[in-house]
Amino acid sequence: MSTGKIKASQLWGKNKDELKKQLGDLKTELGQLRTQKIAGGAQSKLTKIHDLRKSIARVLTIINVTQRQQLRLFYKKKKYMPLDLRPKKTRKLRREMTKHEKSLVTEKQRKRQIHFKPKNYMVKAD
Repeated sequence: MSTGKIKASQLWGKNKDELKKQLGDLKTELGQLRTQKIAGGAQSKLTKIHDLRKSIARVLTIINVTQRQQLRLFYKKKKYMPLDLRPKKTRKLRREMTKHEKSLVTEKQRKRQIHFKPKNYMVKAD
């Protein structure tokens, strides 16, 4: 087996099935190395275990990122989006009114604007 370090750039082109298969291989190899370490393996096993753990994390990260991208595409034209896919911003900005909501005028206010327009007075300059 002995795959060594895996670069994220190698993983981006792979599909989900290939990534899952690679993840399984890495996990089995990690299990074997851990048993060898307990049995009294060399010091080099520890660095190999470290590299394998980081490689597993990279594969899982790529899987999660691609899954989130696909979910974003799925919910793009929908009315509602899951909370974890919405932009984080700040609490204040999330609760702020949208441009459309700010532009809305109540019926009473609309009538007031129609019937009582602001008066424009000319000021004579001396």
